[in-house]
Amino acid sequence: MASPLTMAFVMDPIEGIDIEKDTTFLLMWEAQERGHRVLYVDPADLGVADRRAAARAWPVTLRREVGRHVERGPALNLVLDDDVDVAWQRKDPPVDADFVTATQILGLCGRTVVLNRPAAILAHNEKLFALEFPELMAETAVTRSIPELVDFMAKLGGEMIVKPLDGKGGEGIFHVATGDRNLYSILETATQFGTRWTMAQRYLPAVREGDKRILLLDGEPLGALLRIPAEGETRSNLHVGGTPVQVPLDEADRTIVEALAPTLKAEGLFFVGIDVIGGCLTEINLTSPTGLQEINTLEGQQLEVQVIDAAERHAANR
Repeated sequence: MASPLTMAFVMDPIEGIDIEKDTTFLLMWEAQERGHRVLYVDPADLGVADRRAAARAWPVTLRREVGRHVERGPALNLVLDDDVDVAWQRKDPPVDADFVTATQILGLCGRTVVLNRPAAILAHNEKLFALEFPELMAETAVTRSIPELVDFMAKLGGEMIVKPLDGKGGEGIFHVATGDRNLYSILETATQFGTRWTMAQRYLPAVREGDKRILLLDGEPLGALLRIPAEGETRSNLHVGGTPVQVPLDEADRTIVEALAPTLKAEGLFFVGIDVIGGCLTEINLTSPTGLQEINTLEGQQLEVQVIDAAERHAANR
């Protein structure tokens, strides 16, 4: 058993989370069960004092009671390198100016272990990162130009997926096809009339069989689930009604994981969720990957144990 640590979780408002689905809650719970000190930090309460990362933080006591799951202690003003052993950056996208600033502040930490490494989060957009591994992906384009999107769709045979670069949970994803009367309206919405970069990818019919989420811990597979889209829905995200199904890793999945692992390890991307459809990598989720509770339920696991074990090792090896 490791000596008690102080773990700070930089996250969305803790009172509003769904404790039966939220991955961050599960990590906090496991840390609390081990006797670690658990702190909640709103990203807006990060700052810099004497050139050092600082935060207003609340010690929290967690309960597995819906609606009564957290009790805050008195607020504390902390310097992270003096007072915090492990800081978790678990704020959900979008990766906007506030998210970037909060992550840059966490990047000032020296002694404190920050998971995931701030410099790597800032260097890699979750959608664009996958393009560093083009051999693993379906055909993809990124542009603000509506005519370029239409031309790209024609090259693909008249069908594609478009999605924003900063979305989450399936937000803003469209399946478009030649002949759709709403095509130009959708592309205007997706690009905000040509002012926002949009990713377009070949539509993969295998999505009807499911979108596989694979969680990676220090570059190694931790667990996986298949998300089956609802009838009449293109998106398979659990947030929009996808159904989680137990699934093993296949040869294509392992090829993808092996290709990604060296980069993830080298860049300090400790806890990552990748999305795979029909053997093709579609996204590398770095900011606040989810799915831990669903995999635990499907497989009768407690994967949070392995995650906190690994966090303890990183803290011990500082």
